[in-house]
Amino acid sequence: MSDKEKPAFLVDAYSDPAIVKVNGRVNFANSGPLRDFFDQVISSGRQRFVIDFRNCSGMDSTFLGILAGVALELRRKQPPGRVLLCRLGERNFELIRNLGLHRIMEVDAGERIINSDAAPLPAGKEGESQSEKARMVLEAHENLVKADEENRSKFQDVIAYLKNQVESQ
Repeated sequence: MSDKEKPAFLVDAYSDPAIVKVNGRVNFANSGPLRDFFDQVISSGRQRFVIDFRNCSGMDSTFLGILAGVALELRRKQPPGRVLLCRLGERNFELIRNLGLHRIMEVDAGERIINSDAAPLPAGKEGESQSEKARMVLEAHENLVKADEENRSKFQDVIAYLKNQVESQ
């Protein structure tokens, strides 16, 4: 199987906590299905997640903004939910810390073994419009600012551009 055919996410929504294994490079182009997965699983009552980055070769700010949005939503629940990030690796951990996300999610610095019956997450909607993608990317970046106000200066131009793009459509 080539890298392009490999699923970006393996999930087990039935374990407690629910498990997400991140494979390959994750970014705005392949994060939509994960956002939909979190929406569905949280609305069904799940409040605890473990995200395994062992096979993650890289991630962008949209993906991280989706995780921030999940963590912020779970913190508002009663009792509060939680997101545990594990097996990040040095580069991915640096990205998490640089955006202040370690303050709203737990980080396991060890090599926790994740056993689950994780299955590939189905691909996203085929006909997702440019405006839907732009809204997702905008929301993700706004989540990063909500998670840590210091991110405003990092993403203000991206947010302004995306707001303009979304409003003009």
